[in-house]
Amino acid sequence: MNKRGIVIGAIAITIGIMITVIAGTVPSFSPPSSETVNLDVKRNHGSISTVMGSPILGDPKAPITIVEFGDYQCHFCKEWFHETKPLIERDYIDTGKANMIFVDMAFLGRDSAKAAQASYCAEDQNAYWEYHGMLYDSQEPTIDGGWANTERLKAFAFALGLDMELFNSCLDSDKYSERIRYNIQQARENGISSTPGFFVVGSDTQQFIRGAQPYSTFQKVLTPDINTHADES
Repeated sequence: MNKRGIVIGAIAITIGIMITVIAGTVPSFSPPSSETVNLDVKRNHGSISTVMGSPILGDPKAPITIVEFGDYQCHFCKEWFHETKPLIERDYIDTGKANMIFVDMAFLGRDSAKAAQASYCAEDQNAYWEYHGMLYDSQEPTIDGGWANTERLKAFAFALGLDMELFNSCLDSDKYSERIRYNIQQARENGISSTPGFFVVGSDTQQFIRGAQPYSTFQKVLTPDINTHADES
C-alpha cells in the first residue's frame, strides 16, 4: 500500500507539473475580451496597437494621431501635460488637425499600474480625460509616496462626482489589469524605455519624439505632416 501511494503521489505531481508547463506557454499579453474592455473601435496607429489605450482625444478622423506613452508617476509626463499639451490641444486637436491617444507604460512603481487601472474605471463612466488630468494635477514628487494609492484614487473619483459603488467595484476587482499589461507590452515592442515617449502617426508616416519636448519640437513634426495631408486632399 505504501508503494502504491508513493506511485500515485508521483503521478499526481507529474500531472501538476505538466499542467503548469502547458499553462506557461499561453501568451500572457493577449488583448482582453470585449466583455472586459468597453471600446467601440479597434485601433492601430502605425506599428502601435492602441486598442487598449485611452479614448481618442479629438476628432477620430483627424489625419494625424499623437500616441503618448506615459506613467502617472512620471514627473516629466506631468511637466509635458501642463506645459506642452495645452498648446497642442489649442492648435491641433481642437482644430481637427490631429487627435491623441494615451497608452500606459506603468512601470515606475507599484502605484503606477493601479492609477492606470483607475483611469479606465473612470472611463466606464465617461470621465477618462477628466480623471487623467486629475492624476497629473495631484501628482507628488515621491514615487509610491501614497498620493496614488487605492484610497487616494477613490478620493479622486469621488471629487469628480463618479458613482462610487461602480468605481470601487471596478478598481478593487483589478478589472483592467490585463489591459495595463498589454499597453506596457506595446511600449516595449515599440522601443519605449522611458517616459514620456511619443509617436506622431500619419497615413504613411511614423515619427518618434523622445521625452518631454517643448511645443516647438512638436510643431516641427506636426506642421509638415498636416501640410502633406492637406496637399493630398
